[in-house]
Amino acid sequence: DVKMGSGKGSPEFFVAKVRPGTILFEMQGVSEEIAREAMRLAAHKLPVKTKFLSKEEA
Repeated sequence: DVKMGSGKGSPEFFVAKVRPGTILFEMQGVSEEIAREAMRLAAHKLPVKTKFLSKEEA
C-alpha cells in the first residue's frame, strides 16, 4: 500500500502484462514490405517473442 500525497519519487520503469496471442500493433496505409521492416526494428526493442501477421495469414 502506498499512501496518498507526494514524495514517492518518479517511476523507474513501467510494466504491462502481455498474454500470448495479443495484437500489439496494427498498421494500414503502408506496403507490407515497409510494415515488416518497421515491425522487425520494433521487435528488437520488446522483451517478448513477436510474430508478424497479415490479413491474409490471420
